[in-house]
Amino acid sequence: MLDVEQVDIFYGNLQALKQVSLGMKPGEIVTLVGANGAGKSTLLKTISGLIRPSRGSIRCLGKSIEKTSVEKIVAMGVCHVPEGRRIFPGLTVFGNLEVATSSWRRAGESCQTDLENVYRLFPRLRERKDQLGWSLSGGEQQMLAMGRALMARPRLLLLDEPSLGLAPRLVQSVIDVIRRINEQGVTVLLVEQNAHTALQIAHRGYVLELGRVVLSGAAADLMKDERVKKAYLGG
Repeated sequence: MLDVEQVDIFYGNLQALKQVSLGMKPGEIVTLVGANGAGKSTLLKTISGLIRPSRGSIRCLGKSIEKTSVEKIVAMGVCHVPEGRRIFPGLTVFGNLEVATSSWRRAGESCQTDLENVYRLFPRLRERKDQLGWSLSGGEQQMLAMGRALMARPRLLLLDEPSLGLAPRLVQSVIDVIRRINEQGVTVLLVEQNAHTALQIAHRGYVLELGRVVLSGAAADLMKDERVKKAYLGG
């Protein structure tokens, strides 16, 4: 599904990623664990085409994508829900969802089945479908950002801090939806501020420190690792 090999990223003279490698199989949930500034968001942006690697290679669905445009990467089925949601405030909920179908929709093809799937996952969006994006609560905006990504028919979903700023009860709802999305066959690469929560739902994980992968393995094993417990799990 995804192979990142020896990727370097520079912001000017600052090296943000240092020979980062990771792999994902279809159907997995893989999480990136690390402190703020470790390079997690940078890695997601690099995979989705927003940042070009200085060195290294990225293969997704059997194709090299490190020089591919964002639009073509989305058309391949790679969708990125960035930190901060980035919904269109001047569009309605329905408008935000519909705009994401442009990568696959053909003249006359209905998106109703896709809409119904999103509304089943996020019933609140059906209730709010005619409201403008700016009028939604933070939790509803996160639902909309995830629903919009699903409307693009992803095969690989990149989620950056989906629970950031949400009340605990909404965090659990978001986690439950991620599980359900994965059960529908979508592979998920997750960056989540709560390492314990992320490792609970992930199959595998990678630990990033200062732009390097320093540890990787099954999520259950990482949760037992003393280094991970001490640094990220409060153990």
